[in-house]
Amino acid sequence: MSEAFRGRREDDRLLTGRGRYTADWNLPGQVYGYFLRSDRAHAEILSLRKPENVFVFTGEDTKDLKDPPPLVRYPGRDGAALKVPHRDILAHGRVRYVGQEVALVIAESPQAAQDAAERIEVEYRELPVVVDAEEALAAGAPLLHQGVPGNLAFDYEYGNEQAAERALAGAAHVTRLTLDSTRVSGTPMEPKACVASWDAASGTFDLYAASQGKGMMVPSLGAILGVPAEKIRLHALDVGGGFGIRSDAYAEYVALMIAARKLGRPVKWVGSRFETIVSDYHGRGAKLSGELGLDRDGRFVALRVNWTVNAGACLSQPGPLINTLNPSTHAINAYRIPVLYGRHRLALTNTTSTTAYRGAGRPNVSYLVERLVDEAARETGADRVELRRRNLIPRDAFPYRTPVGSTYDSGDPPGELEKALRFSEWESFPERKKISSRNGKLRGIGLSVFVEPSGGGASPKEEAMIKFGASGEAELHVLSGASGQGHETMLPEIVTQLLGIPSVLKASDPDGPPLVGGGTVGSRTMMSHGGALVATAKTVIKKGLELAAKDLEVSPQDVEFSEGEYRVKGTDVRMKFSEVARRHGSALDTKDSIPTPVAFPGGVHVAEVEIDPETGEIDLLRYTGVDDCGRILNHALVDGQLHGGIVQGLGQIFCEQVVYDRQSGQLLTGSFMDYAMPRPEILKRVELHDHSVPSPSNPLGVKGAGEAGTTGALPAVANAVIDALRPLGIHHLDFPYSASRVWQAIKAA
Repeated sequence: MSEAFRGRREDDRLLTGRGRYTADWNLPGQVYGYFLRSDRAHAEILSLRKPENVFVFTGEDTKDLKDPPPLVRYPGRDGAALKVPHRDILAHGRVRYVGQEVALVIAESPQAAQDAAERIEVEYRELPVVVDAEEALAAGAPLLHQGVPGNLAFDYEYGNEQAAERALAGAAHVTRLTLDSTRVSGTPMEPKACVASWDAASGTFDLYAASQGKGMMVPSLGAILGVPAEKIRLHALDVGGGFGIRSDAYAEYVALMIAARKLGRPVKWVGSRFETIVSDYHGRGAKLSGELGLDRDGRFVALRVNWTVNAGACLSQPGPLINTLNPSTHAINAYRIPVLYGRHRLALTNTTSTTAYRGAGRPNVSYLVERLVDEAARETGADRVELRRRNLIPRDAFPYRTPVGSTYDSGDPPGELEKALRFSEWESFPERKKISSRNGKLRGIGLSVFVEPSGGGASPKEEAMIKFGASGEAELHVLSGASGQGHETMLPEIVTQLLGIPSVLKASDPDGPPLVGGGTVGSRTMMSHGGALVATAKTVIKKGLELAAKDLEVSPQDVEFSEGEYRVKGTDVRMKFSEVARRHGSALDTKDSIPTPVAFPGGVHVAEVEIDPETGEIDLLRYTGVDDCGRILNHALVDGQLHGGIVQGLGQIFCEQVVYDRQSGQLLTGSFMDYAMPRPEILKRVELHDHSVPSPSNPLGVKGAGEAGTTGALPAVANAVIDALRPLGIHHLDFPYSASRVWQAIKAA
C-alpha cells in the first residue's frame, strides 16, 4: 500500500458540506416524533392521560414486542445462564431509569410534537432506587425485574479458582488493588436520530439511522418487530461518530417504525444532546479488583481479578459479552502469568444501560493489570521497567496460549518496550523532574504495556462481493459501517491494487446482495472486510484467467496474472484485467468469504505529566506510543485512529464521568455544562511509532488499530499521575483526574 497520504475519498464530500448525516434525510409527507421521557429513576405508571387530537404511542402499543437474542449464550458460574430482562420499547407499567421512553408523540412539526408531549399527564408511584452496582447486589436492594433475583444478570468466571488460590497463598508477595472504571458517555458528534418509513405494498421498512454496519442492527430490529431482516432496509451514508454505541437497535428506532407502519407516513425524530447523553448506552462503569502474586525472583505466579459491572436497567446486546468473554481472552495482558482466575458479575441498576464503548472492556483489563504491576514494583522495591522485562512474553513464544485457552497470534512486547523507552527518553526523565521541582511542580512518568483482542464476531465467516458493470468500476459490497475511519479510501485501494481497475465501496448497501458477517466494531474492519475483499478479488482473478485464456485462444495453464494484466507465459501477449471486465462484465461477479479472523495487537505507551500542586491542574507534556497493528496499509489513517483513541482515553482520565444522584437516581451530567469533554489542547505532543509483526490470521496480515489508543492511554497516564504524586504519599486516585480532585488529594496528603 502507498505510504504517502493523498487524502481520503470521503474528504471532498465532507469538507464541502455535501455529507449526509441522519438529520439530513427527509422524505415526502413525513411527520415528526417527540419522546416523552421518564423524569424519575424508578416508579410505577399509575395512569397516562393523552391530549385530544394527537397521535400518542405508549407502552400499550409496544408491549407485545420481543427482545433480540442475546450475544452471550455460554454459561456462567455453576452453569448459570445469562438472565435477560425484557426491555420495554415504551415503558409499560413501570419506569426504571431517568430518560426512559414513556410515550412517542407524532405531529406535523417537531415543535408541535414537543408541545403536545408537554400536555401528557402521567401519574407515578415512586419506588426505591439503586444506582450503584455493588449496592444493587447487596441483600435487600430494590429489585428491578422479578425475573432477575438479586439484580444479578450474569455471574461469569474463567480460569482455575483453586489453582489461583493456592498460587497466591504460596506467593512471596501479593499486590492488591481496586479501581473504579468510571461510567462515560459516547457523546458522538451526531446526536441520535432516525427517519422511519413503511411501504405497505412490499411490507418493507426503510430506516435512516447512524449505524456501524447493517449486519448487527438489522437482525435485532427484525427480531424485536417479528419482521424478516430482508424487509428492513437500513440507510447510513455518513455517521458522526460510532465508538460502539451505534450498533444497537435502540428503542426509539423501533417505536418510530411502529408509528410509521401505523400511520402510513414517514416519521422523523432528531434527539437533543440531553437525549443522547441520557439514552445512548453508556460505556465502562465497572469496579475492578485484582490480586497479583510474585515469587522471590519477581516473577508473576498468579492473577485473580473480580469485576462488578454496572449494566444499567436492562442489558444492551454487546454489554454482557464485552464485560465477560472479551476480557477473559487477554486478562493476563502481555505477561507470562501461568495461573489465572476471574469472576465478573453484571448488576442491574436504575441507570441507562452500558454497552461496548471504544475498547469494549479491553481498557479495563490493561488499566487494572498495569496499575497492579506498578504497585507491585513499589511494594517490593523493584524497578517498574525491570519488573516488566522479567515477565513479558518474548517474541519467540508466539503464538502464545493463555491460561484460558485463547491464543495470541503474534507479537513482540519486549521489542515494543525497548522502543518506547528509547523514543520517550525514559532514562533522562530524572533530569526533567529536577527542572519541574525547581519550578515548584510535580513531574511523573508512566508506561503501559498491553495486548488486546481485535476482530471476531458472531458469524463464523465474513463475506464480501465484487460486482462489475458497464462503468468499468468494480463495486465492493461488505457489511462495514464507517464513522470516520476512511473505509471509502482504503477498501477500494486494496482491490484496485489487486485488479488494476477503479473500484467503489458500497458498504452495508440496502440494495446490495445478502451477506453474512459483522459490522465495524472490535477493530475488525480491515482484518475482516478487507481480508474478505482480498479473498474475493483473488477468486475474481481466477475467473478472469479462464475468460482471458478463451479470448486469447490459449490454454488457461499458459496464462498468468500480474500487476493488473493476464499474460501468456513466455510471450509478450497480454490483456489487461480492465479489458476482461469490459468484455465480460457480470460474468466476473463473485461472492467469497474468509473465516472470521481474530488477532491480538499490542503496544507500549509512555506518558509524562506535570502537576501544579497549588491548583491540582495536570499538564500532559508528552505522549509516546509504540504499536503493533500488524501490517500497516496507510500510516496516516492508522495514526488518526490512534490519536482519536488516545484522546477518548484522556477524556475518561481527566474529565468525563456520567454521574447519577445516589438517592434519587437523577442524572446530574445531562449536558455539556456538566459533562466535561476533552479539548484539542489536551494532547500537546504525541509521537507514534510502529513495531509491526504481521498477523497470520488474515490475508492482509493486519491487526486492529481503532481502539489501541484508548487501551494504552488509561494505564499509561494513570501511572504517570500516580508517579508524580508518590512523593506526597499518594499511591491511589480514581478517575477523573480533575484539578479539584487532584488538589483535594494533595491537600489531604
